[in-house]
Amino acid sequence: MARNVGNGDRIMRALVAAALVAYALVAPVALSIKLFALVLPAVYLVGTTLVGTCLGYKLIGRSTCPRQG
Repeated sequence: MARNVGNGDRIMRALVAAALVAYALVAPVALSIKLFALVLPAVYLVGTTLVGTCLGYKLIGRSTCPRQG
């Protein structure tokens, strides 16, 4: 699959994922809410950061990668 997540976007995704995990550690809410509302989105963001491809971007035809060629 072609990359559609640029470097700036990848950095922001990593920072947001780290913030979500940090908040999940200190948030005074139920464990199930922490998992579904904070940890799962963080896992998705880390995955898209590492792979460089975002399914949501692909579905709407968006790309934050600079043009090659």
